[in-house]
Amino acid sequence: MDLSDFRKEYSDRGLHRADLAADPMLQFEQWFQQAMDLELHEPNAMSLATADSEGRPLLRTVLLKYFDHSGFVFFTNYESRKARHIQENSQVSLLFPWIPLERQVIVQGRAEKISTAESLGYFSSRPRESQLGAWVSSQSSVISSRKLLVQKLEEIREKFRQGEIPLPSFWGGFRVVPESIEFWQGGPARLHDRFLYERREATWNIERLSP
Repeated sequence: MDLSDFRKEYSDRGLHRADLAADPMLQFEQWFQQAMDLELHEPNAMSLATADSEGRPLLRTVLLKYFDHSGFVFFTNYESRKARHIQENSQVSLLFPWIPLERQVIVQGRAEKISTAESLGYFSSRPRESQLGAWVSSQSSVISSRKLLVQKLEEIREKFRQGEIPLPSFWGGFRVVPESIEFWQGGPARLHDRFLYERREATWNIERLSP
């Protein structure tokens, strides 16, 4: 299929240096709020790129669960492929593709495990079925059929039929501590506006990039 003529002209929303927050996390919060206000589908969906010890990359979509000045937090099985990659190579990248806004945010940084207490706090807030699901899936492992998952779910549901469901020892969160964050705004004639924040010890340096 030839897609060479498949194109869309971007609007002229524009992004100006004078309008940027000095802190990229504040700028991200502004853009994220705008994405929520427009009711974009899954605005917290982000592509997570990892690479193993041999440099082989892998990309998948995960959900951002919260963010603050320390970074971006997501949760997973610590025995999953993504977690194994992070153990081998903690350098990762995130991409937020907010296509209806003609925007994307690209994060580069280091992924690190959050504390057990922090993971427990989030796990306890999840719906009960989601808590059970964390116990069921041996994420990224090969299985012979879906029937096995359903059977295991019923076993786990019976096991924890009464009382609170405990946090699995193999499940928890990672925080991506940003080293650089790029804000990309589409523009007409492919003259997109791109601003790169790079960490300089306790401050952030901001530069405009050529589209």
